[in-house]
Amino acid sequence: MDEKWSDMNKLMQQQIKKRETFEQGISTLLELRCDLMETIFSFKKELSPRDFSAIPFINAKGYHNKTIAYSLWHIFRIEDIVAHTLINNDEQVFFSGGYRDITGSPIITTGNELVREQISDFSAKLSVDGLYSYITDVSDSTKRILSGFSFDDMKRRFGDEDKERIKALGVVSEDENAIWLIDYWCGKDIAGLVKMPFSRHWIMHTEASVRIAEKLSSLREHEKCWSR
Repeated sequence: MDEKWSDMNKLMQQQIKKRETFEQGISTLLELRCDLMETIFSFKKELSPRDFSAIPFINAKGYHNKTIAYSLWHIFRIEDIVAHTLINNDEQVFFSGGYRDITGSPIITTGNELVREQISDFSAKLSVDGLYSYITDVSDSTKRILSGFSFDDMKRRFGDEDKERIKALGVVSEDENAIWLIDYWCGKDIAGLVKMPFSRHWIMHTEASVRIAEKLSSLREHEKCWSR
């Protein structure tokens, strides 16, 4: 894990444990997310639309065996579902903002059910501009939710009604690679959700995307050498 991101994440986790440092912890979390967002937006500046659906590590084990488009979709669909359907019990940004049409996505789920070439095919269908618009709106929305939390909110837990509410929307596939997410989220309190998916989940998939971007850059340099 990137040392700076890892240190900020550890600091945040310690700070939100205590009432007297809780507000500092939220500030640290927002700073971490801002730093990660800078990296996420650097992809849009530095990569071609085609790069977002490239899958150079398709046979690898790890988060980098996806595409950058998939990784970003996955981060923010999960965040949207958890922040709005689970925590706030209101409408997801995806639906209120009409983002199925804007992104051109063939799915409304987190994408956990997709594997190998399915991930690349899915990614190629996404509008990169639409995806980044969704990313921005979800991030801004979650920032407002995080900023409104109190220390006492951290102990709030979830139950069967919350699980059924998520299932009813069809935003988590019933595939075995995805359906476990509902029990996973609902098994945590708010503090647990702050740690995952609102912080560590971003780090894992952003780092994977950096690795993919670096590999694509390396491949391009290799092609240039051979073409000379």
